[in-house]
Amino acid sequence: MAKKKFDNRDSIDFGSNDIATLFRRFFFPTLLGMLFSMAFVFTDGIFVGHGIGPRGLAAINLIGPIMMLINGMGMMFGMGVSVVAAIHLSHGNVKAARINTSQAFLAGIFVSLLLGAICYIFPNSVLMLLGVGTDMYDAAYEYYIWFIPTCLLMMIEGIGLFVIRLDGSPRYAMISNIIPSIINIVLDYVFIFPCKMGLMGASLATDIGGFVAVVMVAYYMFFRAKTLKLYKLKMTFMSLRLTLRNVSYIVKMGASGFVGELAVAVTMLTGNIMFNHYLGTDGVSAYSIACYLFPLIYMIINAVAQSSQPIISYNYGSGQHSRVRETIKLSMIISIFLGLVITVVFLLFPSFIVGIFINEDSQTAIIASDGLPYYSLGFVFLAINICMVGFYQSIEKAGLAVAVTLLRGVLLLVLAFILMPIFLGTLGLWMAVPIAELSTTLVVMILYVARKRKDSF
Repeated sequence: MAKKKFDNRDSIDFGSNDIATLFRRFFFPTLLGMLFSMAFVFTDGIFVGHGIGPRGLAAINLIGPIMMLINGMGMMFGMGVSVVAAIHLSHGNVKAARINTSQAFLAGIFVSLLLGAICYIFPNSVLMLLGVGTDMYDAAYEYYIWFIPTCLLMMIEGIGLFVIRLDGSPRYAMISNIIPSIINIVLDYVFIFPCKMGLMGASLATDIGGFVAVVMVAYYMFFRAKTLKLYKLKMTFMSLRLTLRNVSYIVKMGASGFVGELAVAVTMLTGNIMFNHYLGTDGVSAYSIACYLFPLIYMIINAVAQSSQPIISYNYGSGQHSRVRETIKLSMIISIFLGLVITVVFLLFPSFIVGIFINEDSQTAIIASDGLPYYSLGFVFLAINICMVGFYQSIEKAGLAVAVTLLRGVLLLVLAFILMPIFLGTLGLWMAVPIAELSTTLVVMILYVARKRKDSF
């Protein structure tokens, strides 16, 4: 019996369309959407740096790990359901794909409400875990208490964008990133400068932008979705058991997305502690500039992985391994190219980049300008690692994807932050991330060659 083709809004056929053409149709909308999505982080840094100062940058950087963790959970549910639903669709099982989509949204909403309650009930404990000292407490608390709604909205938005792209509407997903980001940028300026609302204003601007994004996702799912429409779940004990089972599998398939954001959170948290230890508040403020830039770079490279994911998952599910190989080869070439371009920019224009955020004559700016070129040496290796994690994620090798992500973003990173300053002094603080990424790439290449002998990829 012939398999039913994946019929979606933009008439995208993952099983027969040219791979390069498919990739382009997903990559450019995904990249543009992500760039605008991260624009609110970037402009936050610019407006806070010039409107509030280094202390404001440091406060936001201290709260950053919360955003990364909650955003990571959104990516976990989104990536997981995208992989699972794509494989169901490759077998013509549209109903199962719709059920999984609805279950992912339900789980995301429940988790977001639970986390929000915890953050609001125990603010002092959360801030203490983030390493916020008494000297930074008031500024960090001001940003924290107003920023929690943004994190929760980001989780729902994250799931929705993955589903919308898989449903064949990458352009709508792009618009759902762009419009909220523009709103946030405008409100950021208005609240920080004319209204003099400080860190609370920066948080509120992001809250409003996130709310608009969720409204756009909800509108699509209720009124525009064609293949991945929401499915009414039964409220029975058996249905609850099946939902828990399916969500568990979705979480397993998307775990590397969460661990990836966890790795960014660990990078920020560990870096904050080590920079504060060696360089004090000026060091934390300088590192905060790198932390503002890193998610932007991560998202640019991750756009490649997310664009190739539905193509790989669908063709893996339908047994077309030659198309899987072609897709991973293309995504690897593009990832490495992007990593090289970004590295060159950081090597040539560190002072200009730092000047975007803060006065170039300040001690914070001097530390950051000296360190960013060294920090950028890891971007090519980051590109390779993210590409391979996305590949393993897409072919249901979730355990391997999680292991690689934990290796690069937690184990090797923490060791590098502890050991490199011992051997290189403060230069070692900036070299910790590149060393961790390089070490992970070497491990990934060994694993890939070893698996290639057994698998058809």
